[in-house]
Amino acid sequence: MDWVESGRMAVKTLTANKMRSSLTMLGMIIGNASVIAMVGIGQGAQRLASEQFESLGPNVLFVSPGSGQARQRTTNLPRTLVWDDATAIAAQVPAAQEVAAQKQGQYPIVYGGLNSSSTVTGTTPSFLSVRSFDVAKGRFLTDLDLKRNQRVVILGSDLANRFFSDQDPIGKRIRIRNVSFQVIGVMQAKGSFLGSNQDDVAYIPLTTMASTLTGRTSPYGLDVTIISVSAKDEASVPAAEFQISNLLRRRHKIVDQDDFTVQTQKDILQIVGTITGGLTAMLAAIAGVSLLVGGIGIMNIMLVSVTERTQEIGLRKAIGASGQDILVQFMIEAVLLSAAGGLIGTGVGVGGTLLVATFSPLKAVVSPTAIALAVGVSGTIGLVFGVIPARQAAKLDPIVALRSA
Repeated sequence: MDWVESGRMAVKTLTANKMRSSLTMLGMIIGNASVIAMVGIGQGAQRLASEQFESLGPNVLFVSPGSGQARQRTTNLPRTLVWDDATAIAAQVPAAQEVAAQKQGQYPIVYGGLNSSSTVTGTTPSFLSVRSFDVAKGRFLTDLDLKRNQRVVILGSDLANRFFSDQDPIGKRIRIRNVSFQVIGVMQAKGSFLGSNQDDVAYIPLTTMASTLTGRTSPYGLDVTIISVSAKDEASVPAAEFQISNLLRRRHKIVDQDDFTVQTQKDILQIVGTITGGLTAMLAAIAGVSLLVGGIGIMNIMLVSVTERTQEIGLRKAIGASGQDILVQFMIEAVLLSAAGGLIGTGVGVGGTLLVATFSPLKAVVSPTAIALAVGVSGTIGLVFGVIPARQAAKLDPIVALRSA
């Protein structure tokens, strides 16, 4: 059996029916392109999330109200975390370097005839260093602002551009929920974080937030949405997590389930990675169905080809071709169709992935593993689905084939 000659004949047969061969490959092209693009985009989402969390610093912890189970069951979390807890963490946790308490809400902000519904964050002066933010113009909050409940505000860069595109905002007055605040600073652009625009935020003193916007809604003190804690270094993060948990259990007199959650950057990143990894696998599996459909298409066309080429098969057998020669001939044709579709689909998938990376914030990745897997699976599918028509062709009786022709 001459494999080179069989391959040459297979190529000649396929190119003789260019339109049919192209349409047969279409399923494999779409399947490979979909798998590679979905895996690349999914890995890009994971990389983007990783980079955004790394921008927080490797030694940041987040303390939030409600246990992990409570946070999964409801969005209306208990108001068990208060500013005094943040003060206690700063004073009594040796592994903690700085602590920033935050209280957030969505409120209307008005300047002149312009208005916006944006996030307002009541916080403390240490917010800048803990969360790695910078002030571009003016100043940030001071301890005196908190003590005096000053009605001052620092605007995110997008918010400042929206209201004061052609003028200096420092010293101007805006209204938040019909309360007048003086602008004392503008933040450096920070970008989005997990879909949330960090530049469309107004920062005011935590005490002012409680006294003028939200009121004191917890019986335990000035409740906060989250407490951000920076450990002394990355190695101190586990110790800080342990010490914070023990301190809050003592302060809240907890004997059973915690009414707070302490999460490190790595904990949150692991959760996000699990979610995005699951979504990537699901999308790749859905896209992989088109590979199966493409394989079925190849089998159908090859079965039609066997019927159309009955005379050819009978003639080849009559002049000495064995059943194995016919089997190999049709198997090679099926594999060539699927492999060619796989290679073209790979090019389309890689191009689509790079296009997404160009026009979106996703750090799309061209995965060599996904490429090898998609091309290998497409070739295997062609081999598997080519068996039935190839065996049918090999079993044809030469005399019956010539007579039926």
